[in-house]
Amino acid sequence: MEISRVIYEKVQELGLDLEDLVAYSLIRFTSLDPGELARARVELAERYLNEAREYLTRGDAVQASGKLYKAVEEAVKALAEGYNVPEYQQAVKEGRWFAYLLGRAARTLSVKLNEPRITYAWSMAYDLHIWGFHEGKYGVDYVKIDIPHVEWLINYTKQLLYRQSQAG
Repeated sequence: MEISRVIYEKVQELGLDLEDLVAYSLIRFTSLDPGELARARVELAERYLNEAREYLTRGDAVQASGKLYKAVEEAVKALAEGYNVPEYQQAVKEGRWFAYLLGRAARTLSVKLNEPRITYAWSMAYDLHIWGFHEGKYGVDYVKIDIPHVEWLINYTKQLLYRQSQAG
């Protein structure tokens, strides 16, 4: 999909997330189910994880950190949308996900699903986002150790969403 530079810059200026705007517009104006959106987010999470691995093989810890963060972000969004938690409703209302909403969603989901590793994975990803991506303070070896946590969250998310789609 291509979008004009003017529109892209306006979206950025407003601090909005283009992918979220498109996704939520599709929900509003089509019959796309939030569960379908959640599954699409899992696909994105897997893509980001694979891109992170590629960056790590090239020795680029900064970009790998950013991609691992995005993978966890998409997994948390997928779970939040799939389980229709209040933070998801707030993100739809706001037209975007804020970092605090993602952190709250991870905590809500951890309690709702009785799985504290969701909160851990989010905290680890946020740490990578700040210290690995923005500050560039983590090298490849420090970033690599977080891959199993990201893999776990993506696999866990896929398993739950698959089970949910089979039940519904």
